[in-house]
Amino acid sequence: MKKLLILLAFSGIFFASCSNDDNAPNDQGPSEPTPTNYTSGSADFSTYVAVGNSLTAGYSDGALFMDGQLASFPNMLATSFAEVGGGSFDQPLMADNLGSLTLGGNLLPGFENRYILSFANVDPNDPNSVPSPMRLEVTGTTEVSNLLGGPFNNMGVPGAKIYHLAAEGYGSLDALAIGAANPYYVRFASSPSATIIGDAVAQNPTFFSLWIGSNDILSFAISGGNGVDRTGDPNAAAYGSNDITDPGLFHLVYEQLLQTLTANGATGAVANLVDVTKVPYFTTVPYAPLDPTNPDFAPQIPALNATFSQLNQVFTFLGVPERSIEFATDAASALVIKDESLEDLSAQITSTLMAFGVDAGTAGVVGFLYGQARQANENDLIVLSARNEIAEINETAFATLQGLGLPAADAGQLSVNGITYPMEDQWVLTPDEQMLITAATDNYNASINSLAQQYGLALVDIKNLLNTVSTDGITLNNGSTVTAQFAVGGAFSLDGIHLSPRGYAIVANEFIKAIEETYDAELPKVDPLQYTGLYIN
Repeated sequence: MKKLLILLAFSGIFFASCSNDDNAPNDQGPSEPTPTNYTSGSADFSTYVAVGNSLTAGYSDGALFMDGQLASFPNMLATSFAEVGGGSFDQPLMADNLGSLTLGGNLLPGFENRYILSFANVDPNDPNSVPSPMRLEVTGTTEVSNLLGGPFNNMGVPGAKIYHLAAEGYGSLDALAIGAANPYYVRFASSPSATIIGDAVAQNPTFFSLWIGSNDILSFAISGGNGVDRTGDPNAAAYGSNDITDPGLFHLVYEQLLQTLTANGATGAVANLVDVTKVPYFTTVPYAPLDPTNPDFAPQIPALNATFSQLNQVFTFLGVPERSIEFATDAASALVIKDESLEDLSAQITSTLMAFGVDAGTAGVVGFLYGQARQANENDLIVLSARNEIAEINETAFATLQGLGLPAADAGQLSVNGITYPMEDQWVLTPDEQMLITAATDNYNASINSLAQQYGLALVDIKNLLNTVSTDGITLNNGSTVTAQFAVGGAFSLDGIHLSPRGYAIVANEFIKAIEETYDAELPKVDPLQYTGLYIN
């Protein structure tokens, strides 16, 4: 349905200068002189195996595709390792640069093509017309049932949580039909009963990288906290897809993984986890995007405030004036959201309005809508996917309100996401939900840090690296700065979560730094300028 209100131009970041830098100048090499002699130090890179999830696989722009895999950080590391005795590095490449998966010729839901920044609908005569991310619409050619013959050095499986790495059947085509397997792993598992870690160690690696754990938090975060914190519950079989993994289970499985990977004397590098709330998926859409200068919104502000004034009196009467809803005429206004951590005052709102003389039907509807409502504030994080929902009619709410007896016109007026209908939990990370994410991240990282020390492995501080990208940016050899700004910052891809090829190059160098320090090695660095920060159509 057509958007009823035009928002502040948080998409205006696209006005920032950006260019297609897929072919960066060749004269912009590494910032440091090439050493006379590279050395592996005490490490043996002859057989390198990378274990992890989408970040290891080279996932970017909302999909896994061939060019992204070739720009995976393990592939960059393998190129560096090759200068000091490293062997070949094979990856389970997708069939094309589109990214979607099919099964039996039919598109697998949730595995669509990658995003590109498209200028197709930009009107050069309209200053508010900006390029936008869109998925490629061509049918992909990667058929999951076309199984690949391995082994593969890159054992990064998008979507994998820590307990999936040792799960038998995670690569079974038959199990995929009941949602018990991962289609990416199905393509290259050595057998239907194989495990990711089993296939990794079967190659007898001399060196490994392990970067795992982000999905154990991320699915909860990107769902707006629509999951359960499983702290204290190690039974992964009972977990929902958006649940936070128990830190005790995380530690147990992580140690088992390291025991397995180092059993034959292999050395390696492990990476800690970032604070996911600092990636563009959670920092791009402002909590107050409603523009009072917009000609579609401005005339509605007096009527909206008049409508909410009686509700605000009820909030004051009930002792919660901080829940009052008001739209400013001289500044951007915050979204109306549903905060499930608040006491549900639906019944109290209904009874109070009836006491004020409002009819039972109207009072019931208002109570139903605003029992846990408030306006967002600077402590709330609005997820990136909400940008397409704000100020849209919520069709489910519209149908529900009609079911409660409201005429279509009234139901429509009360169903506008973020204005008259509170943005639902899936679109917002509240402070309480952010605290759960922070606690889990800190616990996981404590385990990674202690186990890295216990096993004498290189510890790659990705958390600090990406904090720097988010706050100050990282300056490259040509004077440009890579930041975490959505679409134009250069570090993150258009899904707002995964890195761009240039971002992965920066991560590869952080791995090299930790490996050099731990194993007294001297390795060729990766030049981020040789990798794109943004694919443009």
